Amino acid sequence: MSLRTRQRRPVAMTGLLALVAAAFLSTASPAAAADTWTEAGSDRADPLTESQGLASIEVPANSPNRYTGIGTIPADVRVRGWTHVGDPDASYDGYYIEPYQSDSGTTKMFRVQAPDGDWSEYVHPLGPGEALNNSWVAISPDGQWMLAGEYGTMNRLLVFPTPGVNSSTSPSADLPQVSTVHLDHAVRDVQGCDFSGPTTLLCSSDDPEGSLFGITKPLLQIDLSGEPNGTADVSGHVTALGQLPLRSGCSGTFEAQGVDYDRRTGTLRVIVMSPGFCVLTDSMTYRFTRS
Repeated sequence: MSLRTRQRRPVAMTGLLALVAAAFLSTASPAAAADTWTEAGSDRADPLTESQGLASIEVPANSPNRYTGIGTIPADVRVRGWTHVGDPDASYDGYYIEPYQSDSGTTKMFRVQAPDGDWSEYVHPLGPGEALNNSWVAISPDGQWMLAGEYGTMNRLLVFPTPGVNSSTSPSADLPQVSTVHLDHAVRDVQGCDFSGPTTLLCSSDDPEGSLFGITKPLLQIDLSGEPNGTADVSGHVTALGQLPLRSGCSGTFEAQGVDYDRRTGTLRVIVMSPGFCVLTDSMTYRFTRS
């Protein structure tokens, strides 16, 4: 069985979802042609260290993929109140960035590891109406701009200069939001995004309701009207490509987590955590290839 863009059908969150198709099929829209992704395999996702996000690392060469989870938060970071880490990303020249949030407060934090291994922290004060959540980051292909997202039902993505990469940034200064991506369709509970091209994002949504696209837990494609440049807002056309795999020996509520696109292999990876006790046994990082 295949899933098509914005297909409307009841969603049963049961173990029978193991029979749901392995391929995402999408319908071309007048505004942008949506890609087609086919499931190519899966790997178990550890609930402590691989449950929030992942990033492929190009520099240094032959680096393993990086993952985040509650067990990857350093003790000194946690003790200062940064108790949640989201979906990370890495620039093509080796800067690795993790987004952090606290349980309360008026700031977000981005933790950056430079190619030489040194870590630094960049703090962003919340703007008017900005949600506290810091769910994910996606670095533009040119490395200069970083997108980040808020949890809940949103019509925008936030744009920052990439901390540690963009020469305008410094750990000693607040990291500013410099522009906005205005979405043409609301999204809900986006847990991760990654650039698959200069103006294309692939995003995982943990939407539990299904009212926005007719399906829960969709994989989304967002086509930007232009490359982020830090000076002007851009628009984003949202397409739902299909429901993420929801397969487990347990029934209940799955949780879609972070995503990564590896341009070297053309592989898309998405983390889906299983419900109940099975979060320990059959949570998965699913692999997809463009077909």
